[in-house]
Amino acid sequence: MDKLLKFSPVIVALAMALIPTPQGLQPDAWYFLCIFVGVVIGLIVEPVPAALVGLLGVAVIAILGLVDPSAKASRSWALSGFSNGVIWLIFAAFMFALGYQKTGLGRRISLILIRYLGKNTLGLGYAIAFSDAIISPFMPSNTARSAGTIYPIASNIPPMFDSYSDKNPRKIGSYLTWVAFSATCVTSSMFLTALAPNLLAVDLINQSTGITIQWGQWAKAMIPVMLPLFLLSPWLAYIVYPPTQKHSPEAPAWAKAELEKMGKVSKKELMMLGYAIMALVFWIFGKEFGVDSTVAAIFVLSLMILTNIISWEDVITNKGAWNVLVWFATLVAMASGLKKTGVLKWIGDLVSVYLQGMPPLTVAIMLVLLFFVLHYFFASTTAHTTALMPLFLAIAIPLVPAEMMPRLALMLAASLGVMGIITPYATGPAPIWYGSGFISQARWWALGAIFGSIYLAAMIVATIIYI
Repeated sequence: MDKLLKFSPVIVALAMALIPTPQGLQPDAWYFLCIFVGVVIGLIVEPVPAALVGLLGVAVIAILGLVDPSAKASRSWALSGFSNGVIWLIFAAFMFALGYQKTGLGRRISLILIRYLGKNTLGLGYAIAFSDAIISPFMPSNTARSAGTIYPIASNIPPMFDSYSDKNPRKIGSYLTWVAFSATCVTSSMFLTALAPNLLAVDLINQSTGITIQWGQWAKAMIPVMLPLFLLSPWLAYIVYPPTQKHSPEAPAWAKAELEKMGKVSKKELMMLGYAIMALVFWIFGKEFGVDSTVAAIFVLSLMILTNIISWEDVITNKGAWNVLVWFATLVAMASGLKKTGVLKWIGDLVSVYLQGMPPLTVAIMLVLLFFVLHYFFASTTAHTTALMPLFLAIAIPLVPAEMMPRLALMLAASLGVMGIITPYATGPAPIWYGSGFISQARWWALGAIFGSIYLAAMIVATIIYI
């Protein structure tokens, strides 16, 4: 069974290729789609590292000349993702996350919030949630943010109250686990740079429709939607899944002791804070200054290296950042191939037949709803984005007026963060928090359904308002 699963991407791709080419598609386009489906399955089951799945898919397509029969043109297509500005912005943002970790700034922020908000369990939940929110604009990996920064701190708290995964989990551990996880899902949708697939989605939108979504545009639209959800989530968890421990005086005392161990705020922490603010200013107002957001990120990254916030050795040995760069660069190329070969237009024409005649707003709501619910079948937000974003845009283009498309595209992209709440495998931090053992699988699915319904309702309301 394991071997069958390992070779399932190849088996599915070959099985599809044996089917006669559907009417309306050229053979090369059909074979491209076969390999693309194989790549998506590979991203889900991961028989080999995800980056290698994408790299191999691009290489096979280029060798077969499925996008362009010219060897030179095939090479240019295969490498096109590596010249993509969004990919390098993601890479630079991973280095910002490393700066937070190396300087201790992320840890200090979390401990300060716990010290001043953690006197009772509800306040402790808000402290953990705000810790995530403050650093989320600068960490495009919610795994690094939630599982790498927040989890090591939050995991120290339940044992203070004799709450463990196998002993008194409901006392405080279960509540803090769910609050931390739900918070990172919401903040991942609040800011463009809070989730790497957000940036990937924005680039795919630009490729498919020519629509450009800036950092400020995203924030202006999504903060009014996500902020109420963010403030509601810890309280809602307190009501729906209440902790039996209502007060937590030990937590502020522990945070105070940890802060004393860290000592005074260091020069490097202050510099890192300054660099983070500088990057944020460029991302928000860069267009006014004539500065591209990727160029600004690389400039700030260079300053971080020159001032020893991180070292050049840190940059070249950061396997996670380079892995994501290769992974996303190949996926961007794959997605552009769907358009070049005519696959997207073909699928869009097939599906749009069933939606014709519906009001544009109804079409938009149905697309947002389906885009969210289909995430139950994906164990990777990146795979979901790669497989479905170009497809849903292709369906929308002939059915939704051009003036509505930018807002619909934003709604689809912005739902990527909050949809991570629905299952124990839906987003990067989910397996970490679920793996802590404080919440059973059945309870996790139930909470995911409750919170997922609320988050989806918020996205539908936002779609109605904005479109």
